[in-house]
Amino acid sequence: MGVELEVMAPLQQAGLTSLERLGLRVSAMINSPEAQLGRRALIHRLDTDSDQDWDEIMELLAENDRLRMTFCDDGSVILQWDTATDDDRVIKRAVELDLVSQE
Repeated sequence: MGVELEVMAPLQQAGLTSLERLGLRVSAMINSPEAQLGRRALIHRLDTDSDQDWDEIMELLAENDRLRMTFCDDGSVILQWDTATDDDRVIKRAVELDLVSQE
């Protein structure tokens, strides 16, 4: 836990809100190489996380249909997801573009 406090200290000095700091910490847990490889992340709450911030982050995560959330007895949350399919990678354009040729 001491390492987390050392990492979080610069974020507190950067003027981030407690919600932003929590969001960055959760994002780092999800984006860690180990979590990405296993498509699973254990999100744990610190004593310094407010109920309001924690609930807001949990609501944001719950909005993602591809994310499975398991709430543990100790208050942590296990996030699991499947690998992206080709359909997930399609970028839809709102406007069709015309091909411009050089003459």
